[in-house]
Amino acid sequence: MIIIPARLGSTRFPRKVLAEIGGYPMVIATAKAVETIDRVAVATDSQEVADICSAHGVKAVMTSSEHGSGTDRINEAAARLGLDENEVIVNVQADEPFIETEAVERLKELVERQSPKADVMICSVYKGISAEEAHNPNIVKVVTDESDFALYFSRSLIPYDREGGFCDYKGHIGIYGFRRSMLERFCALPPSPLEATEKLEQLRALSHGYRIAMCRVETESFGIDTPEDLERAKRRLDS
Repeated sequence: MIIIPARLGSTRFPRKVLAEIGGYPMVIATAKAVETIDRVAVATDSQEVADICSAHGVKAVMTSSEHGSGTDRINEAAARLGLDENEVIVNVQADEPFIETEAVERLKELVERQSPKADVMICSVYKGISAEEAHNPNIVKVVTDESDFALYFSRSLIPYDREGGFCDYKGHIGIYGFRRSMLERFCALPPSPLEATEKLEQLRALSHGYRIAMCRVETESFGIDTPEDLERAKRRLDS
């Protein structure tokens, strides 16, 4: 199942999940982008968001306003939906209206392969980005080992190119895959200082010694984190 966490209280871009994109509120545009893959539900703490979902035929699940991360929110939604512990759950961020179905399908396949490993907590994906993009703190970077397991995620430039010429920067795409049992284990962990510092929830898993399996995808998608990103998205739709 695909669950989209959607809260209105974004500090960088208030109410962005309801910003208009392609004739729809952003959360609805994102839901429509993935609705052919699997069942979709929006996990929200806002009755306004829930009502808009209902008006567009998208299932909404009301959740607590106290969650510190989107993953904690989808865990509550999964419980309310009564999903089986073996159900594959994909967390798609509400600000990813351009996400391609191929990227989500690749992520689901990665969960199928990696979930039997007890030390794997999360599965996710990345794309290649330019050195210029890598300097943008709104683009999360990931470095991986030789087996494509994440070593670290950061809003800062990683790795630091001391001698120049490095050209394999990896931009993290904000979708995550779990079995329901993996999701529950993750949400039972206490938040970590790294998670709080970078404001990246996946660092909770790494901080507690778990692995995050990654795979590279070809995608033109980008998250809409700022009003400037929204204008860029609109220009893309108009081109």
